[in-house]
Amino acid sequence: MDKRSIKIQQILAVILVLNFLVAFVKIVYGTLTNTLSMKSDGYHSLFDGISNIVGIIAIFVAAKPPDKTHPYGHQKFETLASIIIAILIIFVGFEIFHNSIDRFTSNISPNVTNLSFLVMIGTMAINMMVTEYERRKGEQLSSDILLADSIHTRSDIFVSLSVLVALVAIKAGYPIIDPLISLIIAAVIVKAGVSIILSSSKTLCDAAQLEEDMICSLVYEIEGVENCHNVRTRGCIGEIHIDLHIMVRPDMPLYDAHAISHKVMEHLKSKIKGVSEVMVHVDPLKEQK
Repeated sequence: MDKRSIKIQQILAVILVLNFLVAFVKIVYGTLTNTLSMKSDGYHSLFDGISNIVGIIAIFVAAKPPDKTHPYGHQKFETLASIIIAILIIFVGFEIFHNSIDRFTSNISPNVTNLSFLVMIGTMAINMMVTEYERRKGEQLSSDILLADSIHTRSDIFVSLSVLVALVAIKAGYPIIDPLISLIIAAVIVKAGVSIILSSSKTLCDAAQLEEDMICSLVYEIEGVENCHNVRTRGCIGEIHIDLHIMVRPDMPLYDAHAISHKVMEHLKSKIKGVSEVMVHVDPLKEQK
């Protein structure tokens, strides 16, 4: 694997350990105190860890070089993994929703202690550090999977805040707040999963990645380009492909026209972050009648 892929895997491995640690603490203590909202948040963190495992495997596949069956490379496997993670997230959300509905009809009473608050505050602090670390690394390495996972981890913070509210309400004598907060957690989790699917599907469906006008304005900076049109872009963060047509004077020698096309390619790659390939079609400028 290349250095980028190895770094992403190392980041996911660190986050995997932290997610399992956070999940273990929440699930165990939530179970001991019958606090559904805390236990639900714990399962949320557990599936974060499982999604990290999916990510590590996906990065290994995505790092493979182009071959005969995948001439454009395997980068989209990383985006595909993001969608798998989102599906797991949504599954967890519906499970929590189901458990919350059951709690309304049960006689189980949660037991909130001072340690309950310490557990939630401590795990929130870890999530905050993980979110910022993962977001920064995702931007630096142009990684779909790190950015998607950072969005998910950020939602964990709001979920944990809602659990803290539930703990205060239970302590004040309103145990009904516990399953209500769990329902809110389920909604937040499902929303995060749907947002990741919508974002990742744009890449898989080859949605345009860049504005045509912005690309043409850069192309016109190259001397000899008379026209820029039929601009198409696709790909994912860090692996954007551009396909465009330029027009040059019809009397220009083929050697010079070819040189201009190479200047356009190098100029776009240097000016636009994440562009990995530029295909330039050279046409003769049509004379105006």
